[in-house]
Amino acid sequence: MDHDILALLGDVRSVAARPGFRVEPADSGGLTEYHALRHEAFVDRQCLFDRHDLDDRDTDPRTVVLLARDAAGTVLGGVRLGPVDDGPDLGWWQGGRLVVAPGSPHGTGTALVRAACARAESAGALRFEATVQARYERLFGRIGWSAVRPVTVAGTGHVLMRWPIDRIAALARSAKSALGPLLHGLTGVPGFVGDDGVPVPGSDLVAACDAIVPSMVERDPEWAGWCSVLVNVNDLAAMGAEPVGLLDALGARDASFASRVLSGLKRASTAYGVPVLGGHTQFGVPASLSVTALGRAEHPVPGGGGVAGQRVWLTADLGGRWRPGYTGRQWDSTSGRCPAELRDQLGAVARARPAAAKDVSMAGIAGSLGMLAEASGCGAVLDVASVPRPAGATVGDWFTCFPGFAMLTAGAPAPASAAVTAPCGELVPGSGVLLRWPDGELTPAVTGGVTGLGES
Repeated sequence: MDHDILALLGDVRSVAARPGFRVEPADSGGLTEYHALRHEAFVDRQCLFDRHDLDDRDTDPRTVVLLARDAAGTVLGGVRLGPVDDGPDLGWWQGGRLVVAPGSPHGTGTALVRAACARAESAGALRFEATVQARYERLFGRIGWSAVRPVTVAGTGHVLMRWPIDRIAALARSAKSALGPLLHGLTGVPGFVGDDGVPVPGSDLVAACDAIVPSMVERDPEWAGWCSVLVNVNDLAAMGAEPVGLLDALGARDASFASRVLSGLKRASTAYGVPVLGGHTQFGVPASLSVTALGRAEHPVPGGGGVAGQRVWLTADLGGRWRPGYTGRQWDSTSGRCPAELRDQLGAVARARPAAAKDVSMAGIAGSLGMLAEASGCGAVLDVASVPRPAGATVGDWFTCFPGFAMLTAGAPAPASAAVTAPCGELVPGSGVLLRWPDGELTPAVTGGVTGLGES
């Protein structure tokens, strides 16, 4: 179909440049051809296996097989990939059994490898590896893979290769990395630089302010109104402050649209028991929404109060679902909760009094942990298997999404109603965030500071 469209558009050059094959998921017939290619290559020709090369991965229903087919549909090659462990999918995937039929078009194997990388990342993998024969190390290296260490498979020298997945780092760069240079000399109370809120000098007041992405206000005005309250009361909660009031600034094309935003804001204000004290509304302008929250805390909990060696805890509400239209990006754990549960969650840090606390923001769990560690003047290690996670979320999505209510604390847990609390890592000397996997391997999630604001 795409070939016909290109031809109709007169794009002769693109039609001529199309490769002589396509890569697609395997069907049952394709699997039979793929297994036959594997047997011919690994058993008959290379003698890596005695009778067959099939194993448990071939019968795992989570295993994905991608095939390269020519224009006639003949299978030219294939590769399989899937989760490494038999248990829950922890975002650690492995590729293997890459095979290409002799005489196939140039680039078939490379295309299969690239497709496998994309498929693993789309499935939420944060670690993707393959053991390749030593003679193919340079091929994988040329397309971006890194050698980890030599290994032996079926008595033959192989190299464990790793595909660099920078999903967490890319999110941190796009959401937070410009803050340090941008805000230098402009803002900050000593001891609370980079925090979710800021203590007002000479008082017990704590102030927080958040703007909602304009496209979200335009696309989903009621949800934007709800979230404008949610993100602000979470910011106050991370500092152990009790919210006392809100101020909103709303831009809207007309009163009808403004009423939709304000209906969500009012519903959240009522659910959390935090009144809207006042604000400003402007008609005839593009959609915009910003809310300021005020709270009280005699001794605010800093985001940068942690020290290397302290255990890190995550308290997260795993109830709810992905917000429709925001799958993989926004988990709605709050709109279905009763007021008592929401208020109890807001008081978790105030009750626990940890050394440091950070609510999980748009930087995701790993990025927000990096912000806590950066403000504390150290680095962090996050145990992938220990992070509480809803059944409906992949590791990649959960580690990089906005989770509704989730709080990171250092030094002490902060349990809350309708939420799960678990130790999930520790603060360590250095900087950045490392992911620790069940086999003990450490992989970088964020190198260096997240915001550039430095130690608070």
